[in-house]
Amino acid sequence: MVKKAIFPVGGLGTRFLPATKALPKEMLTIVDKPLIQYAVEEAAAAGIEEFIFVTGRNKSAIEDHFDHSFELEETLHAKGKDAALKTVRDMIYEPGTVFYVRQQEPAGLGHAVWCARHLINDEPVAVLLADDLIFGNSCMAEMVASYKSGNMVAVMDIPKSDTGSYGIVTPSADDGQLLVVSGLVEKPSPENAPSNIGVVGRYIIEPGVFSQLENQSRGAGNEVQLTDALARQIGKVPFHGFRFSGERFDCGSKIGFLQANITFAMSHEDLADHLKNWIENRFLAT
Repeated sequence: MVKKAIFPVGGLGTRFLPATKALPKEMLTIVDKPLIQYAVEEAAAAGIEEFIFVTGRNKSAIEDHFDHSFELEETLHAKGKDAALKTVRDMIYEPGTVFYVRQQEPAGLGHAVWCARHLINDEPVAVLLADDLIFGNSCMAEMVASYKSGNMVAVMDIPKSDTGSYGIVTPSADDGQLLVVSGLVEKPSPENAPSNIGVVGRYIIEPGVFSQLENQSRGAGNEVQLTDALARQIGKVPFHGFRFSGERFDCGSKIGFLQANITFAMSHEDLADHLKNWIENRFLAT
C-alpha cells in the first residue's frame, strides 16, 4: 500500500514573478485554496497518511498553512464563525504525520525527491507536484487503486508540438487507461519524441529509484531529472503509465492558472451564476 507522499515545493516560481518573490508559488490560490492544499487533499483522498514537503528558502508560509493559528482560531470561535473555524482546523493533520525537508539548491525534481530519501523505507511512495492541478476525481486515488508494483506515472495525450515541455513515454502496450512503458525521455524535441504521451506531475515510485538518484547525474536543464532515474529502472521493475479521468491544469503557467481559477469557480454554487453572467456581459455582449 502507498501510505507516504512527497511534495516537492522548493522551486523558485520564476514564471510568476514578482508575485512569487516572497510568496511560495504553491501558495497561489485557486478560488479560495492554495495549490498545495489541493495536492495534499488529493493525496489524503488516496489514503496517504504521511506528508513529506521538500521545501526551500522563503517557504515557511507552507509550514504555517498546515499548522495551528491560535489567534485566528480563537477569533473565529469568539465570533461564532463555526464553519470558518472548521475549515481552518480541517487542514491540520495529526502530529508526526507531516514532515519538512530542506532542499538547499533548486537542482531539479529528482534532486528534490532524493532529499526525502531518509524518510522513505523499503516501500513505494507517491510524488505530487502542486503546479499540476487536476479537476475531478483524485488522480492519485485512481493511481493507487491500479498500482501493483514498480513505478507508475500519470500520463495524458498532448499536442506533438508541446513535447519539449514534458517527459514523454514510449508505450509497448496500451489498453486506453493503463499502458506499459518501455521508454521515457525528458523534454524531447517534437521531431525526436517517441510519442505524444506526456507525463503529468503524479508518480508512484519504488525504492530502487532512490538508488538511481544517488549518483546525481544531471540531464535536461542541467538538473537531476526524476524521469531519467525512472528510465534507468525500465526492465528491472514494472513501469506503467496511467490515464486519469480528471482535467489537468498547468498552474505553473499564467494561462493554466487563470483557466483553473475559472473552472474551479464555476464548480462553486455560490459563484457559478455570478461569474457566468459577468463573463457574458463583460466579454460576450454585442
